Amino acid sequence: MQPSGRHYVVVRPLFSEDSFAEQHERINRTRKTLRHHLKDYFTCDTNRAKNAARSLLPIIGWIKNYNIKEWLLGDIVSGISTGLVAVLQGLAFSLLASLPPGYGLYTAFFPAIIYFFLGTSRHLSVGAFPILSLMVGAVVTRLVPDGGPPANITGFEGLSMEQQRVLVASSVTFVMGAFQLIMGMLQVGFIVMYLSETLVSGFTTAAAVHILVSQLRFVLGLDFPGVNGPLAIVYTLENVFSDITNTNVADLVTSIVIMALVLIVKEINDRFKSKLPVPIPIEVIVTVIACGVSYAFNFEKRFNVVVVGEMVDGYESPIAPNLEVIKESAVEAFPMAIVGFAVAFSVAKVYSVKHDYTIDGNQELLAFGVSNMFGASFRSFAASTALSRTAIQESTGGKTQIAGVLSAMMVLIVIVAVGFLLEPLPRSVLGALVIVNLKGMLMQFRELPFLWKNDRTDFVTWVVTFVASLFLGLDLGLAVGLGAELFTVVCRTQFPRCSLLANITGTDIYRDRKDYNSIYEPEGVKIFKIPSPIFFANIDFFRDKLVQAVGFSPLKVLKKRNKALRKIRKMLRNGELEISDRGLEVRQPSTDTSEDNNSMEGLDQPIDFSGIPIQVNWNTELPANISVPPVNIHSLVLDFSAVSFLDISALKGLKATLKEFLRIEVDVYIVSCDVYIMEKLHQCSFFDDEIKTSIFYPTLHDAMLHILEKHPDHGELEKDIDINYEVIQRDSITV
Repeated sequence: MQPSGRHYVVVRPLFSEDSFAEQHERINRTRKTLRHHLKDYFTCDTNRAKNAARSLLPIIGWIKNYNIKEWLLGDIVSGISTGLVAVLQGLAFSLLASLPPGYGLYTAFFPAIIYFFLGTSRHLSVGAFPILSLMVGAVVTRLVPDGGPPANITGFEGLSMEQQRVLVASSVTFVMGAFQLIMGMLQVGFIVMYLSETLVSGFTTAAAVHILVSQLRFVLGLDFPGVNGPLAIVYTLENVFSDITNTNVADLVTSIVIMALVLIVKEINDRFKSKLPVPIPIEVIVTVIACGVSYAFNFEKRFNVVVVGEMVDGYESPIAPNLEVIKESAVEAFPMAIVGFAVAFSVAKVYSVKHDYTIDGNQELLAFGVSNMFGASFRSFAASTALSRTAIQESTGGKTQIAGVLSAMMVLIVIVAVGFLLEPLPRSVLGALVIVNLKGMLMQFRELPFLWKNDRTDFVTWVVTFVASLFLGLDLGLAVGLGAELFTVVCRTQFPRCSLLANITGTDIYRDRKDYNSIYEPEGVKIFKIPSPIFFANIDFFRDKLVQAVGFSPLKVLKKRNKALRKIRKMLRNGELEISDRGLEVRQPSTDTSEDNNSMEGLDQPIDFSGIPIQVNWNTELPANISVPPVNIHSLVLDFSAVSFLDISALKGLKATLKEFLRIEVDVYIVSCDVYIMEKLHQCSFFDDEIKTSIFYPTLHDAMLHILEKHPDHGELEKDIDINYEVIQRDSITV
């Protein structure tokens, strides 16, 4: 290849796959078998043991490189700032889990400590996450409803409703962590790839609406039992509107004032983040003020405001998960495990790219699995990360998980020392803070116009996921959304956009003939492209589209020709036809209209001219009103450049299709076929006396030059693709 300005010149032989293989010997690489992979996996040496230790305990890798002078101050400031927010979010998200507020502090402490040792992200703030809290709350209210008796579960005897709910929450969190741990041990961290951004956006938006509706009873100061299951959001809204006349004005005014203040200050933080050394901790400020005002004016007694009440005092003894609760909640725990990991991994990946370090999806699964199982033993509920809390940890100067540990220490101080100061805090304040933090997720509705305009399939996935999650519940909604997403993938591969290609004049480039005006299409040649793998689900679609593209069914043509030959052979035997210089002529009309008993058998076999002394020209008019569908092409080129794999069913269907074309004298060429597909074709005995390896060409242009040499069209060739046909030789082509 020689560059020449904006042009290039290539001089090389015209290659088929056979001739290319003859001139360029391929290295035969030995591939490892499953036995070798297993042997390597279970073989251990000193280096592998060290690497395994570093992998299982990532802290070993980064703690020895910790830069105290440059990082410690930032981690301290970040830890204090994040810890204050973690305390408030722990209290607020406990309401979503239908638990007493104090237990959210456990969720902000225990999982963060374990993640410090096992996690690979340096910036995640581990703790309560609103969507997971809501999913835990759905299980809690199903097994221990607000009104009515709890589920018949051994272990509930002698426990108060609050204790029963804590037991349910910790048990479902334990099994959720077990799922994450098992997936991490099985190295299936890639599972998060099946949750597209579109699906996650629709799911989290629906979850945000659920959270918003669930907090209305706290913001309005209403008292009605929580609802779970399909259509829970409808029943909750019904309860809100039927009881709205009992709204507590003090709660409503407090909530509105706090939401307005927090939204205004958050907007200031966003606009002036480059000038502010740290974001204004407005949540902490309004919480302190609300606590003071509530205590000073005795909101609980004077205005009947529901407050946080008695906080947890220190740590309680560990508990074992309840096996019956695990049986009842395992189905809901699995989507919780997926959602918790998917959100945390997505956020961690953003910050790892920003700060140039790597994270390990499988290790993250192990870290969250152990964190949740350990935390559940100490009565915490499901932990992941909150986007706003992680953003604070990173933006205030946090460099490592030292900030996460310091954040947990702040929570520890509240648990063991100053938690009583939060007891006068109205629950409506926590509800208002939860609603304010939903802004980012609710704003995802703005994606819909973009999706509708640019990708209708993703739009459908978003809407289906949102509607299903909204009305069926988050667990079923996620399953429906995942099903809809996989269905769109199947549709895209099962019904790809096939096209007929043509040469762009003066080039060796071939594009869809419908998209360009300056094209060259040799007469009698069709170039067909299928832009997807060919497998059992789309082989029939491939064949139908190919028939549409060429304008006839090769099988019908083959059967018609064989049937015509039978009739000609029979008429020759009966003396009804004679051979002349002009071909076959009718001597006398046939009076026998009967057909052979086995007339339909063998019609799909290769055409046999035995017993007929001349070659039948199928493009001329045949005698005795014998009609055969016309075939207006002599060559068919199949572009396999986008075919990534073939399965056995598709291989058999492709072989049958190629034989049908070859038997009606249409040359078939397959171009740009992947090397490993070629290997599979050889292994599966694809080639025989009819289908030969010579039909395969490395590029589309090679095949087209071969066809034009075999069926010359000199004038058009010289005019349209600027090749002097007289110098085309089998050993050298200049383009």
